[in-house]
Amino acid sequence: MLRTAVIVFALSLGVATVQAQTNNASVLSDFSQQTQNWQNKRLAGLTAPSGWLSLIGLEWLKEGPNRLGTAADNDIVLKAGPAHLGVVTLAKDGAMHIVLDKNSGATVDGKAVHEANLIDDANAGNGAPTVVTFGSANFMVIERDGRKALRVRDSNAETRTHFVGLDYFPIDPSWRIEADWVPFNPPHELEIGSVLGTINKEQVPGKAVFHRDGHTYELMPIQEEPDSLFFVIADRTSGKETYGAARFLYAELPKDGKVVLDFNRAYNPPCAFTPYATCPLAPPENRMDLAVTAGEKKYRGGH
Repeated sequence: MLRTAVIVFALSLGVATVQAQTNNASVLSDFSQQTQNWQNKRLAGLTAPSGWLSLIGLEWLKEGPNRLGTAADNDIVLKAGPAHLGVVTLAKDGAMHIVLDKNSGATVDGKAVHEANLIDDANAGNGAPTVVTFGSANFMVIERDGRKALRVRDSNAETRTHFVGLDYFPIDPSWRIEADWVPFNPPHELEIGSVLGTINKEQVPGKAVFHRDGHTYELMPIQEEPDSLFFVIADRTSGKETYGAARFLYAELPKDGKVVLDFNRAYNPPCAFTPYATCPLAPPENRMDLAVTAGEKKYRGGH
């Protein structure tokens, strides 16, 4: 009787073990699939006709008239479009106006007009900046550190047509870390540099504190959007397996004193793919003495 009970217990223990292994495998499979779906979405956005791979120019405007076009006699020589596209005039107060060449074939926000005012990304409010389109190319105006520049895109850009794909570290659930959230009241100020050499002072709502291999690490995010946290990070893989300047990582807002940092979703900034972006650099506070072997690797086709 006792022997039978032992056999039954052993069998039940074996079934429980198999069931646990099956459940773990199912959780791992779901996590891998969710991460793969995120990677696919990331790739689709990057390679879209208006994605970061389509950038072909970052042209700074001077005060007064700026003649645009591909011909050499323009003030700003574009890499795509008509020989003479038109003239953008930048006023002292930052207002901008464009007069298109009658033969340019260009449109402003999809409309065939001769002239129009331009709104840059810093002054668009809840709307969108003005887009001037000419053939497969277009531009909008961005404002950085009080200066204005044309961000020029072309869906036929070589960086897009010759894109070689993204590489990732193997998906690893152990890099999905539940960190402690320490709020700052009032928010702290963090200085974040950029590839342009500028320094922006950003408000930091708190810090994420986590443990790895017996050590404690802290990361400070900014809050670009009301429903998420944005981390600009670097680690011991930076400049080696991963892009040197920084990687980006978004996280959902803290809940019950915790914030989830899924480093499998750490990804390269636009500057890893094009010289025409204006990316932030990882601040010293977010440079970890830790090799984060998760997420996106350095771009093989980097400029």
